[in-house]
Amino acid sequence: MFKPQIKVPAAYMRGGTSKGVFFNLTDLPKPAQVPGEARDNLLLRVIGSPDPYGKQTDGMGGATSSTSKTVILSKSEQPNHDVDYLFGQVAIDKPFVDWSGNCGNLTSAVGAFAITNGLVDKNTVPDNGVAIVRVWQANIKKSILVHVPITNGEVQETGDFELDGVTFAAAEVKLEFLDPADGDGALFPTGSVVDDLEVPGIGTLKATMINAGIPTVFINASDIGYTGTELQDDINNDVAALEKLETIRAYGAVKMGLITNIDEAQARQHTPKVAFVAKPADYTSSSNKHISANSINLLVRAMSMGKLHHAMMGTAAVAIGTAAAIEGTLVNIAAGGGALNEVNFGHPSGTLKVGAEAKNIKGDWQVTKASMSRSARVLMEGLVKVPQ
Repeated sequence: MFKPQIKVPAAYMRGGTSKGVFFNLTDLPKPAQVPGEARDNLLLRVIGSPDPYGKQTDGMGGATSSTSKTVILSKSEQPNHDVDYLFGQVAIDKPFVDWSGNCGNLTSAVGAFAITNGLVDKNTVPDNGVAIVRVWQANIKKSILVHVPITNGEVQETGDFELDGVTFAAAEVKLEFLDPADGDGALFPTGSVVDDLEVPGIGTLKATMINAGIPTVFINASDIGYTGTELQDDINNDVAALEKLETIRAYGAVKMGLITNIDEAQARQHTPKVAFVAKPADYTSSSNKHISANSINLLVRAMSMGKLHHAMMGTAAVAIGTAAAIEGTLVNIAAGGGALNEVNFGHPSGTLKVGAEAKNIKGDWQVTKASMSRSARVLMEGLVKVPQ
């Protein structure tokens, strides 16, 4: 006899240019309230993975890296924080949940969920104004401030803030990533702002490998035959291109010390990211919007879970802003060089502005903060049903 489905309270939310299923930790079935196989199996089934058809038809996933995401929130166990935020990137065609990094886009929805679900002290939420939710990002052990607009005591989701990659306007949510360097604070794991990355079968590429927001390998678009104006179809329909970029990512992961050999890259799909940069140029975005070279500082295209991202991952935007603020990185050079506290970069869906504060202390670069604006809203809330 087959067991009935279980019902789990959840919210389906858009955050930035991503979507995910959000859970309050205490609402999960007891075995899934702790890390492990039970939790991973639950989230895989919620999202509809693994799906050999690549569609996630029998789940909440949207069959892209941007829409195959899960979030678990709880009252923070860290001093001076409101909520602990754990992010799980669910593979589409494999039985795998990657817990190795953050989702910057979904971070913009964390504050709203936390306030609405009683995870934030009501005394810190104004009747009208902006509530600052202090988030502990549990995957990478970093602090993030989420500025949530409040109207009449409730989260304000509607507004006129437009975000390229999202069709409709919404309320602006400002994010501040504090001390965004990953791990122990070493921005450049190799000790250099630019390295020679040897990739068998491809050659030796100039690369900036940085741990900020999310570990990211930046290369020059021209070095791999691109202009930096590419859209998704230019890359994602080209099997050879995808293999080349994944190979670069794998060797970059080894060089950054994230894995010991390239065979381990398959089990670490979410990090690092690989992105290619170029100087500004005119192009037409995926929504047929004309982007003028004069309106941007540089072009960036980034890969996520083996595909070119339709816009830009929030965590990768932090890496872009951080690298741009540090003289001599490939990102900084593409943006024109010099001291850059803020850049506006072009991505497949349009443009995004990101800022960062960097300083050089005795030859060691440190970044105190990176910031950007996103938007978020609840798409549906209630019970998600999961076959046992």
